Amino acid sequence: MCFAQPKEYTHQDTLRGSITPERAWWNLTYYHLSVKVDIENQTLSGSNIIQYQVLASQQILQIELQEPLKIIKIIQQEHELSFKKDGYSYFIQLTQNQKIGDINELTIYYEGTPQVSKNPPWSGGLSWKTDENGNPWVVTTCQGIGASIWWPNKDHAYDEPDSLLISVIVPKNLVDVSNGRLRSVVENKDNTKTYHWFVTNPIANYGVNMNIGNYVHFNEVYKGLKGSLDCDYYVLRNNLTKAKEQFKEVPKMLAAFEYWFGPYPFYEDGYKLVEVPYAGMEHQSSVTYGNGFKNGYLGRDVSHTGWGMKFDFIIVHESGHEWFANNITHVDVADMWIHEGFTSYSENLFVEYYYGKQACTDYVVGIRQNILNDKPIIGTYNVNQEGSGDMYYKGANILHTLRQLVENDTLWREVLTGLNTQFYHQTVTSKQVEDYMSEKTEKDLSAFFNQYLRTNKIPKLEYSIKDKNLQFRYVNIVEDFDMPLRVFINEKEKWIFPNKDWKEIPLEIKIKSLVIDANFYIVAEEK
Repeated sequence: MCFAQPKEYTHQDTLRGSITPERAWWNLTYYHLSVKVDIENQTLSGSNIIQYQVLASQQILQIELQEPLKIIKIIQQEHELSFKKDGYSYFIQLTQNQKIGDINELTIYYEGTPQVSKNPPWSGGLSWKTDENGNPWVVTTCQGIGASIWWPNKDHAYDEPDSLLISVIVPKNLVDVSNGRLRSVVENKDNTKTYHWFVTNPIANYGVNMNIGNYVHFNEVYKGLKGSLDCDYYVLRNNLTKAKEQFKEVPKMLAAFEYWFGPYPFYEDGYKLVEVPYAGMEHQSSVTYGNGFKNGYLGRDVSHTGWGMKFDFIIVHESGHEWFANNITHVDVADMWIHEGFTSYSENLFVEYYYGKQACTDYVVGIRQNILNDKPIIGTYNVNQEGSGDMYYKGANILHTLRQLVENDTLWREVLTGLNTQFYHQTVTSKQVEDYMSEKTEKDLSAFFNQYLRTNKIPKLEYSIKDKNLQFRYVNIVEDFDMPLRVFINEKEKWIFPNKDWKEIPLEIKIKSLVIDANFYIVAEEK
C-alpha cells in the first residue's frame, strides 16, 4: 500500500502565507494603483500608493511583486528607500519614524513584462487576446497565485484596504473596466485615455481587476433591499444583443440572493458584469463573464439533473461570491471553503427560490458525484495552502445537510443573512463562521464541522433490521460525532440519533422498508 508523502513547505510558502512581523505592524487603509498597459509590447508600468496606519513602531515593511515584474524605486516623504528582495517579497527599510496611530504612505514604482496566464482563471497573470474583429482584449486574473503577479501590494488575504483608486491607461480606442464606479476618463496627449475607477468599500487584493477591450455598455437599475442598485454591463460590440437577453438573469439572481443572504454588499460601488475571454471570476463589483451567453456551465449541467441548465451558472455562481468571498473574506486561504462552499451552495438556493425545495434537493444530490474526498476541505494554515477542491461540491452538501438540523427555514435564512451582517466587510476564519452558526442554531456543531471540514471521511450509518427492531450506529467518524438523522420507516418520517455505539429502537410494527433521507450527506450499509 502506498501513502502520499506530506508536502514539505518552504521558506517562501511561509513568507507568502503567514502574517509576518513585517506585515503585522501596519494596517492597510488605501491603495492608488496606476497602470499603463503597453499592448504592443505586452508590458506594464506604473505605481501604487500604499497608505497605512501604524499599529506598532517598526521600520521594515513587507510587500510583494512577482517576477519578471520589477520594482524600480520606492519613495516616502520624497526620500528613496532601500529594500531587500526575498523571493517575490520585498522588505523595505523605512527612514521616517513610524509612530503608533499615524497614517503614512509610500509609493512603489514598477515595470516589466508580467506573467501570461496559461489557463485563466485557474492560473494567474495577464491574457493578451484579440476579439473577433481584431481588437485587443486584455484581462487580468490572479486568484491563488496572488495579485502581486501584476501589481505590487500586501499580498495576504487578512488585510484589505478600506478603499481603492485604480487608474488604467489604455489606447484611446479601447475601454478599461475595473472595480467600483467610474470617476472620470481623461484623454492624454499620447493617444491614450486614463480610466479612473474608485472602490469605496474594503476589497481583497485578488478581487482587483482590469479588463481592456472594445467594450460597449448598457445598464439598468435594480430596486433592492437598500434602494436603487446600479447594474452596468460591458460586452464586446458583436455580443450586445445576446447580452441584453442573457443578462436578464442578473435581477433574478439579485432577488434570490438578497432573499437568502441579505442586501447586496456593495450598493455604493454598484454591480457590474464584464465580458472576458475565460469562463468568469468573482472580481468585486466587477464580476467577469465568459459563459457564452447560455445557460449551464460552458454548456453543461454540473448537477447532471437538468436543473443546472435552468440558469446561467457563471452569473449565479460568480455573483454569489459578492456575499461569500468579497463581503466575507477568509483570513487564510486554508479556509477557502468560506468562499467556495457557501457560493456553491448559493446555486442550490437560487434553484430553490425559483423551482422549489425538491429541485434544490435534486441539484445538491446531483453534484455529489463530483466529490473526490481526496483530502480535507480545510488546508494547512500560514503557508498559502488551500484544502481539497471538494470545498465546492462537498461544501454545498455540508451546508445543505446542516440545514436539515435547523428547525425551520426562517431560522436558516436568519443564519445566512446573519453571517453577512455579523461579518460585513470583514476577513474571518472558519472557526469564527463555525462558532457563529453554532450560536445561531443553538447547537454544538464542533464535531459536525470537524467531521466534514477537517477529515475526508464520510459518516457511515451501519444498521440492521430484525422484525420490529432497528439497530444502528455511526462508523468512520470523529470523536463525539452524533448528527441526528431523518429516515423513513415504512414510508413514515422518523428521527434517529446515532453515535459511535450501537443503539436499538423497538417499533410497534414490522419494518418493511428503511430509507435514509437523501438530504443528508452520509453513506449507509445494512449489516
